[in-house]
Amino acid sequence: MEATRICLVRHGETSWNAEKRIQGNIDVGLNEAGLAQAEAAARWLSPLAIEALYSSDLLRARQTAQGLAGALKLAPILRPEFRERRYGLFEGLTYEQSRSRYPDVYSLFEERVPDFVIPYGGESLQQLHLRVSTGLRRLVDEHRGQTIAVVTHGGVLDIVNRVVRGTSLRQPRDFLIPNAGINWVSAIGRQLAHGSVGRDRPSGDGRA
Repeated sequence: MEATRICLVRHGETSWNAEKRIQGNIDVGLNEAGLAQAEAAARWLSPLAIEALYSSDLLRARQTAQGLAGALKLAPILRPEFRERRYGLFEGLTYEQSRSRYPDVYSLFEERVPDFVIPYGGESLQQLHLRVSTGLRRLVDEHRGQTIAVVTHGGVLDIVNRVVRGTSLRQPRDFLIPNAGINWVSAIGRQLAHGSVGRDRPSGDGRA
């Protein structure tokens, strides 16, 4: 059975990434470095025979996808299931502000308690895992044997890594997810396999 290959690209840098500010589902556009990273990713992917381009519908992902679209000669298809995790009351705060203002809540977040739902509209890791894994398998069903690209977010790529490696949601992250990083996953049937998730970066400007 022919493999389906999925190239997952994290969006380029935003000013909030540089400030270590939690974005979640807040729409923040790319900064100058992020736009350059999107261009670098586009150049890196342009020789490849990619047959469809998908993107989260959040602004920073859409802008990155637009950077890829010209090089790949594809129109991005928006898929909200590849949005960043909803971080609830943390959104708009830096990590340090979140820790100091809401220490009890932040402790559960930092411990990666799988069923902990972040208050005020947030999402648990289990909910995010279901959303992302369902979205991935939907793409595999729609593109059997093809190579496709998806522009998404760091929290989504964290889940993808765990899905393909079979690691626990509780396990501390042991990999980098740079802005505009290139990540590969393959699937035989509906079985997702480890490619090079979180490893390749076409630009040296990305921040994890």
